[in-house]
Amino acid sequence: MPPTAADLAGRTFIVTGANSGIGRVTAATLAERGAQVFLACRSVGKGEAVAAPLRAGGAKAEVLHLDLADLASVRGAAETFLARDLPLHGLINNAGLAGTRALTRDGFELTFGVNHLGHFLLTRLLEARLRASAPARVVNVASGAHRSAKGIDFTVLREPARSPGALREYGVSKLANVLFTRELARRWAGSGVTAYALHPGVVATGIWRRLPGPLRWLITRFMISPEEGAGTTIFCATAPERAGVSGRYYDRQGESTPSAVAQDDALAARLW
Repeated sequence: MPPTAADLAGRTFIVTGANSGIGRVTAATLAERGAQVFLACRSVGKGEAVAAPLRAGGAKAEVLHLDLADLASVRGAAETFLARDLPLHGLINNAGLAGTRALTRDGFELTFGVNHLGHFLLTRLLEARLRASAPARVVNVASGAHRSAKGIDFTVLREPARSPGALREYGVSKLANVLFTRELARRWAGSGVTAYALHPGVVATGIWRRLPGPLRWLITRFMISPEEGAGTTIFCATAPERAGVSGRYYDRQGESTPSAVAQDDALAARLW
């Protein structure tokens, strides 16, 4: 049965990085289907540019300030949302970056800090609300790039990226997303909160904005659109047939098998 215009009425979602790319499409789609959506963005102005037209069309969309590179901001965003005393049926950890040699405000390698660590903290801070709102879902937008990572060197997570274009660090951060999903499913089993990791496809979004111009052009030339890329995110967040299924990895709106390293339960527990 195809979704109706209001099939998500009464449900509340948070989408990180919702001001552009896959996040923008995801947030808009959920809001247009009747959900109340919080667009968690580093730039409130850019988030509002997406939320305002949605509200003008009758949707419920608000901006929540969130800077994943600053753990104090993550805590503040969680506190702001929890103070609203609303249920939370879906947390979509979508925001990400690539191609940067820097550290977070708290001294972690920036790609790891934004793509994984900030989302990990946000999820843990919202855990009680997710459990109380069950059935609920945590969707982690990972990447097929996780396959390039052969493990996690925990000794370099407080150093700036070393590899060309920080692509090795990006792969590690995406591996962390898949491992996090696996461990979350194990630890939260029976809670009514299910977890999903996914590869959205190779999508032309702002995530590549920090790469040098020629490399950015080469990488993005044959990518799919954000509209195409958001399909698997929305599937994981809403598909009725995925209710109760937790800890799996998805690609092109179907279950897929992640790398062998991404199935290492000992590594997943250590990362947690």
